[in-house]
Amino acid sequence: MKKLPIGIDDFKVIRKNEYYYIDKTKFIKEFGKNIGKTLLFTRPRRFGKTLNMSMLKYFFNIENKEENRKLFKNLYIEKSEFFQEQGAYPVVYISLKGIKADTWENCLSRIKTLLRELYEEYSFIKEKLSLSEQIEFDKIWLKKDDGEYKNALKNLTAFLYEYYKKEVILLIDEYDSPLINAYEYGFYDEAILFFKVFYGEALKTNPYLKMGIMTGIIRVIKAGIFSDLNNLKVYSILEKEYSDFFGFTQKEVEKALKDFNIEYELPEVKSWYDGYRFGNSEVYNPWSILNFIQSEELRAYWIETSGNFLINDILKNVSTETIEILENLFNGISIEENISGNSDLSILMGEDEIWELLLFSGYLTVDEKIGESYEDIYTLRLPNREVKEFFRKKFIDVNFGESTFRKSMEALKKNNIKDFEKYLQNILLKSTSFHDTKSEIFYHGLILGMMFYLDRDYIVKSNEESGLGRYDVNIEPRNKNNRGYILEFKVTKNEDDLEKESKEAIDQIISKKYDVSLKERGVKEIVCLGVAFYGKLVKVSYTNI
Repeated sequence: MKKLPIGIDDFKVIRKNEYYYIDKTKFIKEFGKNIGKTLLFTRPRRFGKTLNMSMLKYFFNIENKEENRKLFKNLYIEKSEFFQEQGAYPVVYISLKGIKADTWENCLSRIKTLLRELYEEYSFIKEKLSLSEQIEFDKIWLKKDDGEYKNALKNLTAFLYEYYKKEVILLIDEYDSPLINAYEYGFYDEAILFFKVFYGEALKTNPYLKMGIMTGIIRVIKAGIFSDLNNLKVYSILEKEYSDFFGFTQKEVEKALKDFNIEYELPEVKSWYDGYRFGNSEVYNPWSILNFIQSEELRAYWIETSGNFLINDILKNVSTETIEILENLFNGISIEENISGNSDLSILMGEDEIWELLLFSGYLTVDEKIGESYEDIYTLRLPNREVKEFFRKKFIDVNFGESTFRKSMEALKKNNIKDFEKYLQNILLKSTSFHDTKSEIFYHGLILGMMFYLDRDYIVKSNEESGLGRYDVNIEPRNKNNRGYILEFKVTKNEDDLEKESKEAIDQIISKKYDVSLKERGVKEIVCLGVAFYGKLVKVSYTNI
């Protein structure tokens, strides 16, 4: 049985060492239809972008072409008429995924190191360069301060053209990684000034370029990289073309499980790792599939491969409205959003457009396109259980700390209301600010966020009509033999009124008949909770109906 290439994204290493490989070489043939253009493929991390770029590098590279030819033996592309293009061009391959730093100075230093290593790979071409070209080459190669680093990629394509007398294929992997890093650490504007030239000059009107290919997670519009690039074609997760070349298809997963004698696990595997829709293709998360095959343990794998900075930043500052949308997603309800794929990174970090960021990052997926063909309106949903578990745990970790949070929710499930009150009080004291606790909206959002933990066993709803009014929170058990809960919130202006207000909240539940909807759905036991807040203090009263 073949070894699994977990964490290996070099095509040559996989093929030479006979690792298990799902044949994606048809991508090369399809890709060949766009020779002469510049393409950008945006996909979530760990969906095979780097491996596909590595595959293209070994296929097209004129250097070591005979040796590289062996890597494609018995693969789809070998039998294609396009195989004649194998080894036909000089190739420049550069990956920016490792460019991470806390200041622009450190970031630029790492870029210079990366370019020095890239130039080292092509040091043999110096012999055919003019004296002035050799000087410019050496400035980058030797990491001199006066090197033309902004133009290093374009200049390298010129040097290679001079050596081979053939146009160059330029492969830029994870182009947006340093820009996202720059945004995180506050030097985004400085980074943009560099990368606008670094990418732009290499890809725009470059006479030495045969084709340019970039990969990333998002399309960063603000950078101005693409503003004058008339021949750019973007293939995002919304596009039908190339939709099944990133990630594993249903057939590929079925074959992989069969190859490793665990095909009986398919239903659970589908629940955990399937659910992505790229164009018209149903796609599984490849990183999670390979890890599952190795361990045969169903758990979150993909989520653990990143610091999730962007998502953490969002979840720290969500509004009640956003929490309610997340609540719907947890309950299997799709949301409607305008998704253009053209938003700037700084806009994506705003709460109005975080759904677009979550979609392109792999935390949401498209359910369907709605409206007219010219409209960018889509319904979005959580793709699978792996992502669902992530949101639950991450929201808890970011906002509360898991230990106290888990205890509070377990106390509520056991109907131990006194302990629930105690743990809720602890959360308010440790995890909130006096600046937050000025309105019922804050407390409502806090409790709704906490209820994410109950998703496995309960359906949580908020602000819906029942009986003679609208309840604050309704917790419906999926098993109707278990108890349900109705929560009503009050905010007092006086600490001494906490208990009185909490009991009035219960009276409101009863008088307004908020229990009607739960009873209609077959819930036999219902607990009413009146929750009163004063700043960081809380009082919970309760009764059974």
